[in-house]
Amino acid sequence: MEVVYPRCCGLDVHKQSVVACLLVRDERGRRQKELRTFGTMTADLLRLGDWLQAAGCTAVAMESSGVYWKPIFNLLEDAFVLLVVNAQHIKAVPGRKTDVRDAEWIAGDPLGACSSTACCAPASSRPPRSASCGS
Repeated sequence: MEVVYPRCCGLDVHKQSVVACLLVRDERGRRQKELRTFGTMTADLLRLGDWLQAAGCTAVAMESSGVYWKPIFNLLEDAFVLLVVNAQHIKAVPGRKTDVRDAEWIAGDPLGACSSTACCAPASSRPPRSASCGS
């Protein structure tokens, strides 16, 4: 399988937490994995983005269930290639029962979004934003 993004991150997104799995492949193709959990407040998401940029991450894949992915998309869209993954596909993969395993799978363990383009597509446009009250 061809590695599309040698430095990528998979996000398992929830209402109050984001589990991130950063995968980095060296010049020999060896993979290093780092897992972290972040909150969903703006400051937490900015720390997530800073961590990914410091690691040289170029692509971020996240599941698309519900609306919880939208703030992450909005905050990271200028710094990374963003991939929105079909949540139905993730749920159908047997043995992926934990947030950490979901994040690892999304990142490319072994056939996730950043290792293959089979189950995801780059987000073609920014998600719709809600109008503020009184506008």
